[in-house]
Amino acid sequence: MDKRQAILDAAFTVFANRGYAGACMEEIAEVAGVAKHTVYNHLGDKESLFHAAMEAAGSAVMAENLALAEQLTVDPSAVAPTAGGQADPVRTRLEDVGRLLLHQCCDPRSWALRRLLHAEITRFPDLLEAVWGRGADRLRQTLADRMARLSLAGLLRPCDPVEAAEQFLALLTGPMEARSQLGTRPVPDAEQELVAHAAVSTFLRAYRDAAPGASPSPSSLPATV
Repeated sequence: MDKRQAILDAAFTVFANRGYAGACMEEIAEVAGVAKHTVYNHLGDKESLFHAAMEAAGSAVMAENLALAEQLTVDPSAVAPTAGGQADPVRTRLEDVGRLLLHQCCDPRSWALRRLLHAEITRFPDLLEAVWGRGADRLRQTLADRMARLSLAGLLRPCDPVEAAEQFLALLTGPMEARSQLGTRPVPDAEQELVAHAAVSTFLRAYRDAAPGASPSPSSLPATV
């Protein structure tokens, strides 16, 4: 299994650097540190290897995204008061999770995966659903579950939680396509923080009845949402 994973990792690196057409099995074997026939024995031909490498990379990226989305919980009692009054636990947590999701979005592996999907989608039309579709749906549903909990607790207005999750993700990731020039320009952490702050501000203006920056009294909130 370690050898198989080494081949998958090497294949993704080579495909990301050279594209599908420019990649060769000899180079993949060399990067993986195995014989060429070992690559064929474990994963078959070039097309099969490409699918397997893309699916493995997509699963890894989505697993990390899901772990971040699951952190969208609010414990008001753990938020210390600020000089201007009580801190806003909803804004704080949304911004924390937003920054983490943006950092993951700007990870070189994530960008390489998206660029390969865009480049090879006409050659392999089923690849988008296999690599990204199911994982993206799980991420959306995980965030929707968190949005539903916040809404039921009165921390967000009544809403369609799936729509809220989609719009939250769009506000975060949408600006990154242009800012990063499709992943070819590094986006500094400070710039990612500005995007996360703006995304959350816009989201809360749409999904919370209270004025921006206002928050319910922590004593009126459940211990954890």
